Amino acid sequence: MNWRKLATASAITLAAASATQADEPVKIGMITTLSGPAGYLGQDIRDGFQLAIDAEGGTLGGVPVTMIVEDDALKPGNGRQIADRLLNNEGVKLFTGIVFSNVAGATLPDIIDNDAIYISPNAAPSNFAGSECHKNYFVVSWQNDSLHESAGQNATNLGYETAFVLAPNYQAGKDAIGGFKRFFKGEIVGEVYTRLDQTDFAAEMAQIRDAKPAVVFQFHPGGLGITFLRQYQQAGLLETTPMVVAEPSMDGVILNAVGEAAIGINVSSHWNADFDNEASKKFVAAWKEAYDRPITYYASQGYDTALAIASALKANGGNLDDLGPFREALRKADFQSVRGDFAFGPNQHPIQDWYALKVVAGEDGKPMLKTGERILEDHSDAYAAECSL
Repeated sequence: MNWRKLATASAITLAAASATQADEPVKIGMITTLSGPAGYLGQDIRDGFQLAIDAEGGTLGGVPVTMIVEDDALKPGNGRQIADRLLNNEGVKLFTGIVFSNVAGATLPDIIDNDAIYISPNAAPSNFAGSECHKNYFVVSWQNDSLHESAGQNATNLGYETAFVLAPNYQAGKDAIGGFKRFFKGEIVGEVYTRLDQTDFAAEMAQIRDAKPAVVFQFHPGGLGITFLRQYQQAGLLETTPMVVAEPSMDGVILNAVGEAAIGINVSSHWNADFDNEASKKFVAAWKEAYDRPITYYASQGYDTALAIASALKANGGNLDDLGPFREALRKADFQSVRGDFAFGPNQHPIQDWYALKVVAGEDGKPMLKTGERILEDHSDAYAAECSL
């Protein structure tokens, strides 16, 4: 037997098989909220992600990819059913997209415990950041608490001594209030948990008025935020009681809907459309060219998530049969984030800077978010030390 010829033939066969495998698009399962008042959040994540794919001509990191996009309709049961179908029927090994923490809580365990990877562009509940962290779970956006810790620090820096806090009664809402209280050095004079489907906040407005706080902190994403701010204005509270919020309560869509009434509101964020770095300017220009609607943080997070995935796919050639090399490459965060400096902490959640923003009148008179000073530098989260990865 000619072993040299056999070895050469085997090498050619393996190379051909590898080429065939590389030509097969990597399936990315995107489970997100596309319908209802919060539907624009998922739409922006999806479209920001797609911008990165389009910029590479249908690839990420040079590897062909295809997105399978499904609407969870903000229902945890839907998210879980979609994940099960994509795992078992479509063979998807790479997931992203979830907006809301209640959907994440129901869906993530089935994904990460079944030898698939989930990379979050938004929801990051506290219970998955500490002792329940998982090697297959990464977060590109933030950890829920740290997002609102920035608002607490902002309120402290602004000198407010009393605050009234409100958020929906689900995991992200609890994390929001917990994060704000962790960094706010003043006194909490009222704490209220609203419903995730609430449309009338008259009772809460009355409670705020009676408590007479120096400032109000509220977390109400998407359509909830628009409704809350409009009723806050109608109640006359914007004129008497300033508001400090984190970015989900004042994104581009909310600002566009509320208009001039939002001028003066203090916001904290890890990114804004006026950031002066090449990655951000490229993203903002691409968004404006592709879509005729306001740009949001959610869009930037979808875009950054795609860039993170691209960096790992480039490093391992798109092979997800062995997830180890993909995870190792992903941890390096070898991509240019629109936020500037970005790294994963020990629990595979971001280490990043947070900034003070303010709603001001732009040159055209329309309200806009203007970036001010840095609030927190290289900020991690309160749970990273509990993770034993």
